[in-house]
Amino acid sequence: MRAHVESTERKSAMHTVSHDGTTIAYRDIGSGTPVLLVHGHPFDGSMWRPQIEQLAEAGHRVIVPDLRGYGRSSVAPGSTTMEDFAADLAELLDRLDIDRVLLGGLSMGGQIVMEFHRRFPSRVAGLLLAATSARADDPRARRARVETAERIRHEGMAAYAEELLPRMLAPHNIVGLPEVADHVLRMMRSAPAEGAAAALRGRAERRDYRDSLARVSVPTLIVVGDHDDFTPVAEAESLAAHIPASVLRIIEGAGHLPNLERPAEFGRALAELSTAIDVG
Repeated sequence: MRAHVESTERKSAMHTVSHDGTTIAYRDIGSGTPVLLVHGHPFDGSMWRPQIEQLAEAGHRVIVPDLRGYGRSSVAPGSTTMEDFAADLAELLDRLDIDRVLLGGLSMGGQIVMEFHRRFPSRVAGLLLAATSARADDPRARRARVETAERIRHEGMAAYAEELLPRMLAPHNIVGLPEVADHVLRMMRSAPAEGAAAALRGRAERRDYRDSLARVSVPTLIVVGDHDDFTPVAEAESLAAHIPASVLRIIEGAGHLPNLERPAEFGRALAELSTAIDVG
């Protein structure tokens, strides 16, 4: 009970670190084996609320940043690459004097996690890759991201958020889980347009991670919702095929945000991974 009380009390507490003119806001909750969770686009660290509580209660230290350009972190104009995001995570871990972590990400966050593993493999004790893809964008997808970046920079996030919601959540969950739908919509609407646009531009230029994933040697969990419109089950199966000894979990009834749509099922799969890692 004490762990639950402490995690609840600290859940909204935010800390910051600054480097190279950029301020990164983050949550640091609980104690024990460190877990770093990376949110997707266009969200912030609050998308991990259920997992923060679950992991803290299970005896983990949970670190959840708002990526640069999102949430309470510095707004980043121009282009923010996967390399930029990964470097921010490494700097955060350095400031917290943490060497190795269980590292997880969803969607764009999963691609940032793959970039982090490519650059800093010795710092990764385990991987969670949720609703994500290792493939680089083809020319058409790159153009679409850049066009979307320009649109939201000029129009703001409101209309974009409304359009995205039916693809982020399975349709039955928009109706059946109104609090989740409201949370998702609030995150998207409140994302800084300039920061979200910068991430879209950088994401359009990301590399293909399939070759580097073949070198993963730590416990890895791949999670996907069976109603995911952005990264369907076939994409998760492709990921699993590239990572030796990875485990694939398909969450029934979930769309692109299985951690929010089906937190109990997602939490059970994550608990299995967290008990399998060694950060020593």
